[in-house]
Amino acid sequence: MALGRFKFLPTFLTKDREEEAATDLPSNVESKERDDVRENPVELEEVLSRMDQAYMTDETMDAHLYVLQKQPEQLQSQMLLEQTVELRQELDAVSRKLADLVLENHTSYVQELQRVTDIQNALQSATSICISGRRQLAQSKADVTAGGLGLLAKHRKRLKIQQIMRTLRTIKTLQRTDTRTQEMLEEEDYPAAIQLCLACQQVIKSYKKYHCVSELGTKLQDTQVEIEEQLDKALSQSCVTFDAHRYERVQIAYRLLSKSQMAMDQLLMHYTQTIHNTSFKIVLQYAERCRHDATSGPLNRLPYKEMCTKMDNKYFVPCLVELCKGLWEIMHCYHRTVKWHERQDQVIEADESLRNDAELQYNRSYVNKKLEHGKVKIWQDVKQRIKPYLLGTDLSSFQFDNFIAVLNVTNRLIKVGEEVCGDKSADLQDSIRIQSSNYFKSYHRARMDELRMFLENEMWEVWPVRSSFTIYSLKEFTFLRASAHLSPTTRSRNLADSFFSKFSQQGNPFEEADEDEAAEEPLAGESSPEASCRVDEDDDDEPDELKQDFVDEGDQRLARTPKRSRPVVSNDRGLEGPICTNTTLGVMRLFGKYMRMMDVLKPIAYDVMMCLSQLFDFYMFAVHAFFASDVAIAESGPLSLGSKMKTTLCRIENNLILHVDSAGVPLNSSPDEIRMLAPNLSPMIPLGELSSLFGLTRRMTAVESLCFLASQFESLQQHLDVLIPQSKRAFLSQFYSQTISIVPELRQPVYCGVADKLMDTGRILQQMSSVKWDIKDIMSQHSHYVDYVLTECQVVKRRLDEWNSITPMPVIVLNIIWQYTIHTINHTFVEGFASAKKCSNEGRALMQLDFQQFILQIEKLVAIRPIPEREFVDTYIKAFYMSEADIEPWLRDHRMYSTKQLTSLVQCGVGAHINRKAKNRLINLVEEMEKARRPT
Repeated sequence: MALGRFKFLPTFLTKDREEEAATDLPSNVESKERDDVRENPVELEEVLSRMDQAYMTDETMDAHLYVLQKQPEQLQSQMLLEQTVELRQELDAVSRKLADLVLENHTSYVQELQRVTDIQNALQSATSICISGRRQLAQSKADVTAGGLGLLAKHRKRLKIQQIMRTLRTIKTLQRTDTRTQEMLEEEDYPAAIQLCLACQQVIKSYKKYHCVSELGTKLQDTQVEIEEQLDKALSQSCVTFDAHRYERVQIAYRLLSKSQMAMDQLLMHYTQTIHNTSFKIVLQYAERCRHDATSGPLNRLPYKEMCTKMDNKYFVPCLVELCKGLWEIMHCYHRTVKWHERQDQVIEADESLRNDAELQYNRSYVNKKLEHGKVKIWQDVKQRIKPYLLGTDLSSFQFDNFIAVLNVTNRLIKVGEEVCGDKSADLQDSIRIQSSNYFKSYHRARMDELRMFLENEMWEVWPVRSSFTIYSLKEFTFLRASAHLSPTTRSRNLADSFFSKFSQQGNPFEEADEDEAAEEPLAGESSPEASCRVDEDDDDEPDELKQDFVDEGDQRLARTPKRSRPVVSNDRGLEGPICTNTTLGVMRLFGKYMRMMDVLKPIAYDVMMCLSQLFDFYMFAVHAFFASDVAIAESGPLSLGSKMKTTLCRIENNLILHVDSAGVPLNSSPDEIRMLAPNLSPMIPLGELSSLFGLTRRMTAVESLCFLASQFESLQQHLDVLIPQSKRAFLSQFYSQTISIVPELRQPVYCGVADKLMDTGRILQQMSSVKWDIKDIMSQHSHYVDYVLTECQVVKRRLDEWNSITPMPVIVLNIIWQYTIHTINHTFVEGFASAKKCSNEGRALMQLDFQQFILQIEKLVAIRPIPEREFVDTYIKAFYMSEADIEPWLRDHRMYSTKQLTSLVQCGVGAHINRKAKNRLINLVEEMEKARRPT
């Protein structure tokens, strides 16, 4: 109740009364006022209502302090008295009110007091019961439960001991962790070993209060270090032998260790170290074989670049192949590593939970960047090991096949590098291009000297070859034969195939077997003409020279040259197989080697093509110099050379032939040019003997072998177009149009030169001069000189048939000889007719009779149709019958006749019927025509 808060007022009023007595206040008056308040209920309520509510609300307040704090700073006694009276009234009102409330609740008070008394009695009874119970429990403890409580204590002790046993077993397991970890490492189960160590570390944290466990923690750390060393070792082994299963375990282990990024850094370091160690080991192995001075120090202490200079030519190519094979294995392992990570990225992309893992995505991005950078880094390391090896040896003394092998291997390595990181390896190509250019200049010079020697010692006899023989039958053109038999689809698919896909499982692009040997496989089928040739004919029919390389050095070829070549099978059409000589085969082999050089080294392909054209030019120049220079070349007619042929021969002589003075000093030599002395025909070859038809078979072999060489060169044009740069193909087209295409023109002067010597035109003219052409009667019998001409033609045919049976000649050769022979006879007829001093109409009829008899008999002797230049003679004879009006335009239109022949026609023909003035005019016209024909 709120009135209870005024418990302090009596004390306060007592003190006030004492002060009141001390000050002698009129207490009687105040007592009377208080009594009035107590007895008047209305005033009582008024007093209570105006009381300060602070006394009612705050139970903890200090009333004395509260009253004092309310006092002003300047106190007055009257004010204090008034406040004292007021406070006493309030106190009396509260006391009265409290008394009234007590009286109203007296019954409840009595009841509650009785309850308190009952509770007190109950508590005393409970106290007695508790004392009795305790006394009885103490007795029970002493008499009955002492043993049970001991049992409980022992059970508790047992539980503690069991806990200790579990702890000891855990400690024992920790002690055996090292052994189990070693077993897992031997099984290469790195993730399980890492998980075991991590679990043990968690256990050690729980048992770190034990001293022995702390020691085990130190040992476990050493074990983890050993595991990381084993992981690093396995990571380095993946650079040499990549095992996807093992590599996956290693990556999982590093992921458990939260060291995926460090693992990638270590992997790139291992690849670099593996490249250096592998290359050093391989080069050292071969350098030891080349070691000649045993007193020098160990080679393994030399720097790599210096050790590369110790390689002999004998071991250079095998060491290069082995070096590239070793480096390929390393790059192949890295390629498989990249592919493994790409597959892992696909797995991550397919799993949404993994795709949303931020840490995993960050590691993945880091690894991919490192892998991409590693491609360039690894290829740069490979180039740094290959380049000093290539530059450490002088390649100028290498055999051609060995040098080609070096280029093949190097180019293939460059292609691998381009596939690895897209690098064209310009520095590596430049270094090999410089060496190749220097090597090829020396090589080409030596081959030109050998070609000159072979030409000067060539006997120009046919080497027997199969009827289906082509330039592709030579092993030097194996790489072209393979591509020629592949369809465009197959060829494009082969070009698109990468080395890493082709050799993804096994094999090596740098195997010692030549890649061209593998390319011979298409020739095994019937679709290949070379293959069908090999099936239809016996290999024994092929001479050994075709099964061997052309002898490039020494004079072993001269020892193999036979005295008489074996004739090949022929038919009524002439020679069945192609005509070629040993030198022809040698030049074709050089074509193959040069094209191989163009194929493997594109930067100098044009330079090699220039040298290749020089081989053909020199061969062509030699054939002309040997077999056409002894013939008086006419300005026109069969013995004349075409303008293209003259221009080509002049170009060859100016650009390729070396001229010297009488002292042997070169007149037109240049250090940057290759010029050769003009070759000389072997003195063992007779060209002036009638018994050998003036060397017809030798001439035929030389010219036809040149034509065969030209035809084979034409078949190479499509390959040469691919091999040389597009900007240089104009030279190739010009070479084919101005040189290759005109080679058949050389047949005419060579064969016609022989035919020119077969007929004794002087004797024919002598016999014709004895014939009288001014006869008066028409003759029915031809003149005797016609029989002599026909007899000489029969002799020529018999000789040609005899030589054709020994060395079959192509039909075109026989046709050219007969064409020119008939041409010579026809011109001899005209020349003989023009020698007549007088000629009658009957004599002109005899001329026609003689020529008709010749045509009739020559058609029976030769198969040429029509008879060449028959009109040349007929037209001339008929001109004798022309009138003065017709002869002048005829003379202007027929300039093919000589001045002598035209003059004779004027004098003996129309001149017999015209006056001297008209005759002189016609003769002057003939002389003017002669002057006009002469060159100024």
